[in-house]
Amino acid sequence: MINPDERRAGFVAVVGRPNVGKSTLVNSLLGQKIAAVTPRPQTTRRQQLGIITRPDSQIVLIDTPGIHVPHHSLGKLMNQEALQAFESCDAVLLVVDSSVAPTEEDRLIAERFRSANLQKPIVLALNKIDRLAKDLLEERGAAYLQVFPQAQVFSVSALLAQGLDDLWDALTALMPIHAPFYPEEQITDHYEREIAADLIRAAALDILLDEVPHSIAVRVDEFTERGDSGAYIAATLFVERESQVAIVVGKGGAMIKKVGIAARKAIEEMSGRKVHLELRVKVRKNWRNDDRVLKQFGFKHRRSN
Repeated sequence: MINPDERRAGFVAVVGRPNVGKSTLVNSLLGQKIAAVTPRPQTTRRQQLGIITRPDSQIVLIDTPGIHVPHHSLGKLMNQEALQAFESCDAVLLVVDSSVAPTEEDRLIAERFRSANLQKPIVLALNKIDRLAKDLLEERGAAYLQVFPQAQVFSVSALLAQGLDDLWDALTALMPIHAPFYPEEQITDHYEREIAADLIRAAALDILLDEVPHSIAVRVDEFTERGDSGAYIAATLFVERESQVAIVVGKGGAMIKKVGIAARKAIEEMSGRKVHLELRVKVRKNWRNDDRVLKQFGFKHRRSN
């Protein structure tokens, strides 16, 4: 029997450069999908909690946007979201892509750790080992340790759920003795409405590829329960230029229909019920550099201490 006085609970900031598999790792540790995942960089734009409760522990994973060199106000806000997570965490889970050598953005993260005088323990998840030849694993781990010499290193595949038990044990050992912060049944701090918006945008990123990469924002205009028939969701996809509307809609509405089908399937898998989804497209010129519009979309500048 677990002694309640010996239970551990704490917060872990999940950080890394874009597209290294942070959200996939959160979903894999949690055992279900709460975070939008695509092969496209910068899919995650805001913090999201993944709350994992086990008999002896509760770890709250703070999934964050990829830290990168920003080119607009949205990028700066995304970096703020990631760096702010350092303030409230007990440990940092740094996710890197083992299939490539350390990049300049990885080194940027190391510099951010130094400039923030980060005193938290760092666990480095050498992710995507399923893409790496086994004889290169030790060499690649050593290369990342040169960039992050203070880290504990674990080799994992978030996609295939490999190496997660050892990673979990290491994180648990770093958590303080504390009662759980959240009810056992709670798995995230986001409402279905927010998750649905992320899944719609992820579907658009997947299907539109490089044509309208990160110019898309999604606003859920209506989310209504309809009893046994499931839920009705109406959402607007915002782009920055008139020319992008035709791309997103596609000939005869084919592209937006394709996005809608993929998004509906993802939302139904997440929610466990039928969903009727309607999408439309509007223009918000230069929205990624418009602080007023960013605030309307839920992005807010965080005050630095």
